Amino acid sequence: MKIQLKSRLTSGAAALVLAALTACATPPAADAPPAPEAAAPEPAKPAAIDYAAVVAAPGRPEADIAADANRKPADVLAFFAPRPGDTILEIEAGGGYFTELLSRTVGETGKVFMQNPAGFDAFLGDAVSKRIDGRLTNVEYLKSNFDTFAVPDASVDIVTWFQGPHELWYKPEGAPEGLGDPNKSFAEIARVLKPGGRFIVIDHVAPAGTPPTTGGDTHRIDPAHILKMASDAGFTLDGDSALLHNPADDGLTNVFDPAIRGKTDQVLIAFSKP
Repeated sequence: MKIQLKSRLTSGAAALVLAALTACATPPAADAPPAPEAAAPEPAKPAAIDYAAVVAAPGRPEADIAADANRKPADVLAFFAPRPGDTILEIEAGGGYFTELLSRTVGETGKVFMQNPAGFDAFLGDAVSKRIDGRLTNVEYLKSNFDTFAVPDASVDIVTWFQGPHELWYKPEGAPEGLGDPNKSFAEIARVLKPGGRFIVIDHVAPAGTPPTTGGDTHRIDPAHILKMASDAGFTLDGDSALLHNPADDGLTNVFDPAIRGKTDQVLIAFSKP
């Protein structure tokens, strides 16, 4: 019995030793390569907006529709691409030609601040109330000069100033002090814009080298003055467009002259706030 028990122990021990030796003699399996990380999904591109459809939607005033041929609203909107949900400050909105289109574009989740100086009251009459009252519910009217807006800091996605910054040198009757300090107005625009926000300018072109005070005479401006004011306020130039260029306009005639009104040579420029 003892011999059999010893033999069994010896055989078991040998098996254990053999298994251990076999394990040591077998090279370890190479580490499996790590599974490749799944590529992060690309962010979805925002759906394209049919700005021509915005312009063509029913309900726009007949006077606006008549102005479309010269103002090219669908192309202007496509140039700076406002989107649903945007907050827009529209400086010098006048009677609201673009206010109507911006309101439709930003939709119920967006907002448009429609701004005019008090010095325009006599010129505008009841045009603003007819435009927005009971119609454009996402529009808030602001009456102020161009160097102060009742808008919180860094709260706006896009600022537009269409026809245009030359008014900084215009002194209408009833506002002999002017409509805003040229040295402060562009800084005020930068204040209200979010980082990365855009500033879009359209203005009637005056010949190169003319002083900015031309804005108070012919209601035009040398675009170089716009570029300098924007640069001084910290804006980055994003690009421009010849969309509203009219080579037949010599840049000398007052923009309200019937011979050129509605057909002036205009600059269209996009800036951004870093």
